[in-house]
Amino acid sequence: MKIKRSGPSGSNIGTAAIISLWLAGATCLAQDKFPVRPIDIVTHASPGGGTDATARAVVRGARVALDVNMAVLPRTGGGGVVAMTYVNNRPRDGHTVLAITPTHLFAIARGQGPLSIDDLVGVARATDDAIVVMVRGDSEVQTLAELIQLGREQPIKWGTTQIGGVDHIAGAILAQLAETQLSVVPFSGGGEIVTNLMGGSIDAAGLNLTEALGQIERGDFRALAVMADERLSILSDVPTTVELGYDVVFSTVRGYIVLNGTPENRIEILERGLLESMQQPAYHAYLEGSGLEASESIAGREEWDRQIRRLYNDARAAMIDLGIIEQN
Repeated sequence: MKIKRSGPSGSNIGTAAIISLWLAGATCLAQDKFPVRPIDIVTHASPGGGTDATARAVVRGARVALDVNMAVLPRTGGGGVVAMTYVNNRPRDGHTVLAITPTHLFAIARGQGPLSIDDLVGVARATDDAIVVMVRGDSEVQTLAELIQLGREQPIKWGTTQIGGVDHIAGAILAQLAETQLSVVPFSGGGEIVTNLMGGSIDAAGLNLTEALGQIERGDFRALAVMADERLSILSDVPTTVELGYDVVFSTVRGYIVLNGTPENRIEILERGLLESMQQPAYHAYLEGSGLEASESIAGREEWDRQIRRLYNDARAAMIDLGIIEQN
């Protein structure tokens, strides 16, 4: 037996169903399109700092690569906690990207802010700025071994940006492994450390290459060791802490993450766009002007995500050893 549809009502029902299905499909396609609105790169640093400058250099090329407007959005304060809180309150849809440094990872390790390490998903790394142990150019200390010996006789006045920050932890771990002494002298930023090392108020510091390359090249500072696995191209005659027998690897990396729950296809699009931006001659020129090599700085999602977790785990273990935090 066949059921026969006739008349205008049957025709209208069929048309309505077709239109409904078409609209549903169109909605799905619209939802899958990415990006559909401007992307914010959220930073924790004030305009003019290294994190801000790097983000702006990346954004210039990424706007073209992703064919979307992008803006650097500073959310300063709390050692990265303000920025992390802001991003945590935004939809996890790929339109909000967080620029991170070890500062954020150290804050998470101390239990500060709303995020855990499992919330972070690496997208791309923009710089890897190794910490360099240095003294004044006219210092009697010629090598890392001599600095360590100095610390056994009297505590080394070690300049750092904040208690519990990357340069503090890096110096403290080195001192612990070398069985020497540090007297930590905190300052508000790398610029103040440079000024005080120049003035002789401190004995040594762990500074990023980008913060003190000019002083090293002029002979104002003497680089004793690079806290890295391999030597830096621009300081090829300076040994690493690892080759000197101290497994202390710390750098101020700057890179980009989204939060766990962001759709996988959108993370892939962001990774491709950011990496395309960082392969442009303008970005390479920015790195070279900072004393960095593109091959040593730029990395994709897999390598960057792995490094994030290594930095976090190393920092947390160090803080437990130093009594900054308690083991749960």
